[in-house]
Order: sequence, then C-alpha cells, then structure tokens
Amino acid sequence: MDVSQVHGLYLFFGITRTTRGHPPSHYLFKIESFSLLVEEKVEKYKSKTFEAAGHQWRLVLYPTGNKKSNGSDYISLYLEIKKTANLSLDWEVNVDFKLFVFDQIRNQYLVIKDMDVPVWRFFEMKTEWGFSQFLSQKTFYDVANGYLVDDCCIFGAEVFEIQRTLKMEKSVLKKPCGRKIITLKMDNLSRLYQEFYRSAVVSIDDIKWYLRVYPKGHSIYKDTHLSAFLELVEPNTLPLKCEVYVKFKLRLMDQIKSNHSEMIGERRFTVSLACRGFHNFVALETLYDSSNGYMVKDSLIVEAEFLLVSKVG
Repeated sequence: MDVSQVHGLYLFFGITRTTRGHPPSHYLFKIESFSLLVEEKVEKYKSKTFEAAGHQWRLVLYPTGNKKSNGSDYISLYLEIKKTANLSLDWEVNVDFKLFVFDQIRNQYLVIKDMDVPVWRFFEMKTEWGFSQFLSQKTFYDVANGYLVDDCCIFGAEVFEIQRTLKMEKSVLKKPCGRKIITLKMDNLSRLYQEFYRSAVVSIDDIKWYLRVYPKGHSIYKDTHLSAFLELVEPNTLPLKCEVYVKFKLRLMDQIKSNHSEMIGERRFTVSLACRGFHNFVALETLYDSSNGYMVKDSLIVEAEFLLVSKVG
C-alpha cells in the first residue's frame, strides 16, 4: 500500500487490508464443507440476495480464483447488484463497499477495500465489482490465519456503511453418500401421448425429488429438443426463504455404446422455483438418430445424478 502526506493528511492508495472486531453491517455468508466447492470444481458460488442501500445484492465467490481476471492462486470475491429490472433503462447505482473474511481464531474480521475507488458505479454493462485477488490461497488455507477452520469460512459485505439489521446466510454443503441417481425409463414412446413423464420419488438428504422429462420438448424448445428437469416433490415444506443449491448431472443414456449425452447444472431451488434444468437438453434430431443409441426398441432412459447438495437459509 502506498501512502503520501498532503497538508498533514495521510492519503492511502490501492487495496487496503485492515482488521476490526465488529461484523459487517449488512451481510454474512457462511460456507461449511468449503472443500467440496473445490473438489467439485465449482467455478463460482453465489450467496442469496440481500438488501442494502435500498437495492438487492449478492456476493459472488470464486473458490479457486477468477482465472479470467488474474485471480489464479487467489480466492476471488465480488459484489453483484440484482433485481434491476424495475430501474430505469439508464440506471446506475453508486456505492461505497467493503468486503470481509472472518478470522475464527482471533474473532475478528479482515476488511478489504480499494482506496483508489471511493465510489463504485454499477450500471447495465457492469453489475459486478470486487477483488480478483481478494486473498491468496496460501493465506486462506493456512490454519494459523483462522480464515478456514474445520472446512468452514465466513465472508461478508457492507454497502454504504449504513447500519441495518444483520442477515446471515448459512450454507451447509454436502456430497451425497454414494452415487445418488434418479433413473427414468420411458417405453413405447411412439404410443405414449403424455406431454411429460416423472420418475419415482427419490429422497436425497431428506429432500424428495422427481426427474421430469418432456420427450418432445418444453416451452420454446417444443418439437425441437428433449427437455429434462429436476423437480422438488414437496416445495411447500421448505421454509419460505430457504433455498436448496444442487450441482447435478443430467444424462441421456446411449443404450448401445454407452456414449451418453450429459449436461452439468448448478441451480437453486425454492418454493417458487421448484422445477429447474435444461429446456434444450438434447435435439430431437440427435435423439432419433439410431446410430446414437439413445432410442432403442421405442424406449429411452434419462438419469439425474446429484453431485453436491446444500440447504441455504
């Protein structure tokens, strides 16, 4: 950090890292089983939305650094503005923010701020600001520093330094024990006329799921693609503000050569967003090409494999 003195005032330039005892005014983002994000190669992991300074925000974490912005060997952390659709076409929001990471050993927060940018301008073409080199991985993983303890870490944010009621997110990441797969086999498809088909109910970490498949597509992809989705069986049993984060793999089985077609998704499921997946999973032209082995004896098989599950509340 560079420091210069003008008329008795100290001016600080660059990114500063200071410590303080009291938590951020607006948001805390707790992640348990952090190592699973790295193990499952999750590029970026977002918090729930929170309100500060009259707007909605999210923290965006790159567990292994934002490689596109010189973040290799670092933990990258950003602030992202959300829900801007109700703003004017030429909207812009100017804020002063700080990002935090909690030292669990000394019970204090490391505060990161860029003194070169006293005001950050969020607008249509730039909805995310932060630090690609928020914290070096060497520093983060050093147990003596207290940032990662028992595979748990806590990040935070302050926007405009306005005192508001602190909200906290707890994200407990779990890797399902053994392979957790939902399989849906659809026979006699040429004689079936249902718009979609559901698998049997499968319970993953006390949450019940269906696999829902539209053989002839859904929405704008109707008659062009096969569509496939994961679906919460009982979404209304979730607490109102609870989200379920799932990293999953959808797989259309090649019944001849085992050259399956797969897509990986990362989605958050809520009471109002209980069915999520891919409208354009596989093109019907590809599906009905007999050389691909997807349609055999008028039947096809679709699987959903759960890679990572987290209740966020």
